[in-house]
Amino acid sequence: MRRETPPMKPRLLDIALIQHARGDGIDANNAASRRAIANAANDGAKLIVLQELHRSRYFCQNENPDNFDLAETVPGPSSAWLSSAAREHQVVIVGSVFERRATGLYHNTAVVLDSDGSLAGRYRKMHIPDDPGFHEKYYFTPGDLGFTPIDTRVGRLGVLVCWDQWFPEAARLMALAGAELLIYPTAIGWDRSDDETEQRRQLNAWINVQRGHAIANQLPVVACNRVGHEADPGGQTQGIDFWGNSFVCGQQGELLALADTREQILHARVDLDRTEQLRRIWPYPRDRRIDAYAGLTKRCID
Repeated sequence: MRRETPPMKPRLLDIALIQHARGDGIDANNAASRRAIANAANDGAKLIVLQELHRSRYFCQNENPDNFDLAETVPGPSSAWLSSAAREHQVVIVGSVFERRATGLYHNTAVVLDSDGSLAGRYRKMHIPDDPGFHEKYYFTPGDLGFTPIDTRVGRLGVLVCWDQWFPEAARLMALAGAELLIYPTAIGWDRSDDETEQRRQLNAWINVQRGHAIANQLPVVACNRVGHEADPGGQTQGIDFWGNSFVCGQQGELLALADTREQILHARVDLDRTEQLRRIWPYPRDRRIDAYAGLTKRCID
């Protein structure tokens, strides 16, 4: 008589993504984020993710030394109010900070506040872009904390940031370290000089590469982007139209929730235990040829 393995009881996690436009006023931006956190928690979210650099406008469009005044320590003002919100609503919050680590040393840092308000951990962005409109190498030192999941009361979070989302190695290393889902606070948008066809290609590539990370690692993926037009303070470009489209997908890349280009709170529910079920029948970790991957540590194979 054939015995069947009884189905595993699902471990469900309710997630909310705060997709907002940002203005010049830091206090107003923080107040809007705090209201959104309260609304998301009241609607049942246990994990709330904010977009990259949500305290201010995206200041990396040009190189201006005055922008370093936006940086703050961790712990500091942003982690303090995020901690208060997490404790008040008993939720886990993933926030974003322009971290002042020391004089002349700054990072693009994601902070994770546990549901009791404690600082569960931080992740410093590893891949730093330097492209037209995205002059992040001027501001940020590459992260030095590696790809280490952060333990919280809702699970082990594989937190990465924006440009990291294009690199499968980052997602893989988080998965190998035991992350139960991948989270990408993001600030990405269109250049107005690109036509509609090119803009659509870029958006589709952004969504699809992250869905690929979900499939290859059998982990849910959470990507929270900002929205709205932000002018170039230096007047050298037409600014950036942040495209929103925050989303959550499941372990097989299936879209569970997808935002549009408006401000909104996006809700989704993921089953964290589905990873175990999938890896029993699609055993990617078992079949990896780790003896044959040495070339991945090279910049180029000549």
